[in-house]
Amino acid sequence: MVSIDSKGPATAGPAGSRRERVQLVRSGPVPSLADGFNARLETATGLAAVLAPGGTVVLVPGQTAAEGSLHWVESCGKTQLAACVAESLWRSQKVESLFWIVASSRASALSGYVEAAMDALGIDPAGDAEAVAARFVNWLSETTRSWLVVFDDLSDAADLDGLWPAGPAGRVLITTTNSAAFTGERGELVQPVGVFSPREALSYLMGRLTADPDQRMGAIDLVHDLGYDPLALAQASAVIASSALSCRDYQDHFLSRRDQLTRGADVEPPPSSVTWAISVEQTARLAPGGTGQALLALAALLDGHGIPGAVFAAPSACAYIAAGGAGGGGGAGPADRERAQTAIVVAERAGLLTADPADKTPMVRLTSVVQAAIRAAMPDAMVDRAARAAAGALLEVWPEDDQPVWLAERLRSSAASLQRAAKDLLWASGGCHPVLFRAGQSLDKARLTGPAVAHWREIAACCDRLLGRGHPDTLVAGEHLAQAYLAAGRAAEAVSWFRWVLAEKTRVLGPDHPGTGAARHNLGRALVAAEQFGDAVTILDGVVGDYVRTRGPDQPETLAVQDELAAAYTAAKQFDKAIRLYRSTLAERERAQGPQHPDVMTTRQKLGDAYRSGGDLKNALKVYKRVLADRERVLGPDHLDTIAARGSLGAAYHSAGRMANALQLYEQTRKGYEQVLGPDHPDTLARSARLAHAYHSVGRPDGLALLRDTLDRCERALPPGDPLTEAVRESLAKISEH
Repeated sequence: MVSIDSKGPATAGPAGSRRERVQLVRSGPVPSLADGFNARLETATGLAAVLAPGGTVVLVPGQTAAEGSLHWVESCGKTQLAACVAESLWRSQKVESLFWIVASSRASALSGYVEAAMDALGIDPAGDAEAVAARFVNWLSETTRSWLVVFDDLSDAADLDGLWPAGPAGRVLITTTNSAAFTGERGELVQPVGVFSPREALSYLMGRLTADPDQRMGAIDLVHDLGYDPLALAQASAVIASSALSCRDYQDHFLSRRDQLTRGADVEPPPSSVTWAISVEQTARLAPGGTGQALLALAALLDGHGIPGAVFAAPSACAYIAAGGAGGGGGAGPADRERAQTAIVVAERAGLLTADPADKTPMVRLTSVVQAAIRAAMPDAMVDRAARAAAGALLEVWPEDDQPVWLAERLRSSAASLQRAAKDLLWASGGCHPVLFRAGQSLDKARLTGPAVAHWREIAACCDRLLGRGHPDTLVAGEHLAQAYLAAGRAAEAVSWFRWVLAEKTRVLGPDHPGTGAARHNLGRALVAAEQFGDAVTILDGVVGDYVRTRGPDQPETLAVQDELAAAYTAAKQFDKAIRLYRSTLAERERAQGPQHPDVMTTRQKLGDAYRSGGDLKNALKVYKRVLADRERVLGPDHLDTIAARGSLGAAYHSAGRMANALQLYEQTRKGYEQVLGPDHPDTLARSARLAHAYHSVGRPDGLALLRDTLDRCERALPPGDPLTEAVRESLAKISEH
């Protein structure tokens, strides 16, 4: 969600620089402050002041849980404090851009970065998420606009490798339970957050109990027995406020329950482990028929940072909750939806979860320690039923187009949490549950290439282990993994997996099955990407034969694969074969589709490329001129395909030594890309580098200046180590030497 407001002209910034026009941007799901929120003026005083421009503050638990125990003491209100600081800085306009990012995994952090880049910069999210995130981080390092980035629940610092934000105008605030990951080596200030002070605890409890002052009787003794623990106080006050109990009544119940839990134990349980048990009992009393327990069981398997409310209204979830966890599946009616909604309200009143108000995007949140406690108390049969209901509900609400983006991201995170919690249960029916395939496809669509590879690798391994190599789901997972490797630029690994899929499909389905043919085609494409052109030609030649035999020589799909084979011939420097095949395909396309069809122009363009690569510049120029004229007439002068054709013709003139024509076309091409894509788009930067080289080759002094400017833009706009940046840097070094 983004809020933007431009105000006034640009103003002077630090050191006399020109500040950017003031633009207020708010991105990401900042949690609402809890009812009765306490700003902790004694135990977390001056946090906003400590978080100065250029600085990083990390909120860590004030205590560490004992080995092997539930981490009750680590739930100390860090996220609420971070939300308070963020809102305070935003309302006081000390930050003009606020970015809240749930960082519980690399995929979640990248998704938050992409959303932030779209909201702040209008960056096209179609690119690789890593590249978009790197561009956003570069912008943060240079902008004069004051900003705050909050990473909530950063469980592994490695999830931000290469993506740590910094800049003189910015602040970074991190919440984490992993205190060991932050030692101050990066210059961050580590701020422990522990229990309330006695005054804060009493103030919080009294503030929650305003409806009936009589309920406050015994408040001082209760906060003492609860150890001033924020989570314990939140759960206790929720139960008291939603009942006729007084603080003294609750204290008696708490002490009795604590004694029960202490019997036979070596140590006294943390206060919040006792209040949690009381809250669960309260939920069971107020939500009849086991609906409260069923709701908690389902919610405990999903991502507690934010579960879309629609999940609990899905048929599978409603049926499961309404049946008290006895089953799940479709067929939920209005009464079931009402019972599920009632269970959410009851669980919230018992202090076990929070639900956003109706005027916000509906979202249900639970702390990780409460989720862990619920899962630890669930018998295996309940986990099995809850996992299937949760998986079905996620599928039922998952939009086909993954829109809106925030919903797809939250569903992916919940699917990942479910996968971790359910383990092998999602394969128990003799196949991989479809929700795991849907989550992987969503990662692919979001261009989260690294997380997608990790996801598909795990799914493929589990399918192989649980279902066997010949199972259809194992083959599908292997194909997805191969495609993910290809999308991530790891072509050699993609080839290895595509070979495995082809071998298995040949064994299971036979060599002539359409599925085997598709696997052979995919392998050919991967071989081209891996620059194994000899093998690619062999495979694609066989694919062309399959298409001609099964679909006919003049069908669009046959002509398309012939173009792929011709491109492989060109890459393998078998130019004569490439030219003959392109000419044959072009003639067939012109006959079937007409001379002005976009596919015809594309094939003609590739024919020109083959002529130029093979050194036949006369025919290359002739073909490129025809392509440019056709595209200008059919697509218009500002279409990207037209601009690209202009650049190809310029390159042919350059190769032919006709530099006046080449420079004119190079300049037009660069200008066209800049106008359509922007000055910092990779395609624009590549054309700027080409123009700079052309200027230098004819002795123009502005070539060196343009190359330096291009390198500067590459370093700002592209991720570290980008091949284009490295190539421009190397070229500049060579030119400067001479």
